[in-house]
Amino acid sequence: MVFLTDRGRIMSDSSLNSPRRTLSLSKEKGTLSISDSDERVVGFGVSKENGPKPSEVYGFVGSITTVVATVVFLAWAYIPEPCLHFLGVTYYPNKYWALAVPAYGLVIVVSLMGFYVGLNFMITPPPTSVSTIFDEYTREPAPMISSHDGEQPIEPISDIPLQKINDLMFRSTKHMHS
Repeated sequence: MVFLTDRGRIMSDSSLNSPRRTLSLSKEKGTLSISDSDERVVGFGVSKENGPKPSEVYGFVGSITTVVATVVFLAWAYIPEPCLHFLGVTYYPNKYWALAVPAYGLVIVVSLMGFYVGLNFMITPPPTSVSTIFDEYTREPAPMISSHDGEQPIEPISDIPLQKINDLMFRSTKHMHS
């Protein structure tokens, strides 16, 4: 297969594998672009001007909206009512809500955190349960097969038996060195 480069030269498949040249084909916009190592991209075919991605636009609008809403909230909460009336702002919620909404939100977040911890305590089996040691996903260690070279292969993934853990953790140091 043969392709045209950015300078009109013919290029074969083998040169497309070069780390210095990258081929990009977009079926959505019908464009073929080749970028050189200096990151210059030349397009072929029908292509429109690349605009911003929708996620970038939504992020920008969201950040601007957040800043404006924060400024309006703080102005409503801190500017005295006579000043708001002087500026022509007469329809707004009671100032009680300037403290109540953040307080209610904080209480809800703390309550949800407590509920989450309590739910985890409820679904966790007790320490004396056998299901804390063995379950349907337990893997017994497979026997090791040594290679002919004398090298040890990597052991397959398995659970460490409880007896081995107890021996390692609770055995006295005298037995470990002998």
